[in-house]
Amino acid sequence: MTDIKTETLHGIEIRVITLTNGAVMAKLTDLGARLLELHVPDRDGRTADVVLQRPGWETIATDDNYMGATVGRYANRIRDGRTRIDGRPVQLSVNEGANHLHGGASGFDRKVWSTELDPDGHAVTFWRISPAGEEGYPGTLTTRVTYRIEPAALDILIEATTDAPTIANIVNHAYFNLGGHDSGTVLDHVLQVNGSHYTPVTDDLLPTGEIRAVAGTPFDFRTPTPIGKNIAGVGGTGAGRNTESGSGYDHNWVLDGSGMREVLTVTNPASGRRLTMSTNQPGVQLYTGGYLAGVSGKSPADTYPAFAGFTVETQTFPDAPNQAHFPPADARPGQPYRNHQRLEFTTVDSVMETGFRPVKSD
Repeated sequence: MTDIKTETLHGIEIRVITLTNGAVMAKLTDLGARLLELHVPDRDGRTADVVLQRPGWETIATDDNYMGATVGRYANRIRDGRTRIDGRPVQLSVNEGANHLHGGASGFDRKVWSTELDPDGHAVTFWRISPAGEEGYPGTLTTRVTYRIEPAALDILIEATTDAPTIANIVNHAYFNLGGHDSGTVLDHVLQVNGSHYTPVTDDLLPTGEIRAVAGTPFDFRTPTPIGKNIAGVGGTGAGRNTESGSGYDHNWVLDGSGMREVLTVTNPASGRRLTMSTNQPGVQLYTGGYLAGVSGKSPADTYPAFAGFTVETQTFPDAPNQAHFPPADARPGQPYRNHQRLEFTTVDSVMETGFRPVKSD
């Protein structure tokens, strides 16, 4: 079932699309091809909205936390905004100190996208054409983001084509709290990641270039572990942001396997909600919201605490265009970009119930 409403911001029309399938309901908008709400049931059948968001269109349109947005052309960070494509130097805009972050000062999250509704009423596709030179990127890039609601899942497919060699790393940047968006922190959520390595970072959250084993570090989630159990051991100052509670996780995991496969689970013990994520990407950026303290929530009167939500951004690695041994971030004519992320929601009575099922492939 689909419901469409139109609102305005500074005279610009903004569409809000509600998709419902069974007990799952999602609310989306063409402003940033963004997820606004996602309602899923708990173990007792009670539904709650499990994604964080800002209040009002003004704050959503200028949100530096990128809540729910499609982020691109290149999500995450590129050192000094510089790289080379086919030997030619490329200078991107810089918007986090001297570095390029999440597509630049006016990235995909700040744009109003075109909208196509699926005839079956369970999916919507947002699309836009990014002209050559936008934020410094070469090539005209046409991007399509399709959100599909199933009775127990949200499927996100990001596809892009280009007319000239360029780079692309386009992700969904939703923040989740499986207890409900306003239920406190996610430090008690139990995480399992099918990733035996991660990419360490400098204080400005750029990768050092090393690919390090998680064994014996706070990044070892190969067995179900509460997010907050070892978070105090995570270093780094968060690209200049310091908090009394520490910055926590904002790192890229190197995912085991290849092709479309299940890569992580997150379980909220109180509600029994479990998220199982599959992707075709080589990495996932887990950010646990360490800098969210005081950020306004869905009601202007409410503010989020630190660690109010976590992101699971399926991606190639940060600064990959400058690290030859990282998975390539190239997009070329005739070689479409494709980032597939599937989020399945189930419930459990115990967080120790089986996590991963056998690997699936496309």
